[in-house]
Amino acid sequence: MKRVLFVCLGNICRSPMAEAVFRDMLKKRGLEDKIEVDSAGTSSWHVGEPPHYGTVNKLKEYNISTEGIIARQLIKEDFDKFDYIVGMDESNVKNIRNLLQQPDHPKIFRFLDLTEYKKDVPDPYYTKDFQETYDLVKAGCEALLNKILEDMEEEGQIL
Repeated sequence: MKRVLFVCLGNICRSPMAEAVFRDMLKKRGLEDKIEVDSAGTSSWHVGEPPHYGTVNKLKEYNISTEGIIARQLIKEDFDKFDYIVGMDESNVKNIRNLLQQPDHPKIFRFLDLTEYKKDVPDPYYTKDFQETYDLVKAGCEALLNKILEDMEEEGQIL
């Protein structure tokens, strides 16, 4: 079992969107028993809240559920629990590394570094552009899933 944690600042826009999109991809490919996914925020501002209505509405357009997703804060134990800790932007990655006291561990990386975009996922809480965020999240999730499947194959894990 591989475990993925998506992380943004408040855990109500970008990281829950990535969690929902990735979960949907896993379900469609029959991989939900091989790969687990969650999301968290580096701040505690929205702990206990559901995803932002903009995220929920955008995902509804694509028939992707946010059921069961509730904001939580990143904790030190997440480092041991997850194989991939994915920050939505460079600031998130820096905060993740500081909070988890892991300055250089390769399991912590910026989401879009796996794609051709090589940039931060803009925060739609501020930009109000949930479509751009969705498009980038979808591309990032596809790239991440490919990476995980390659890693599992290299490790001899049966899919």
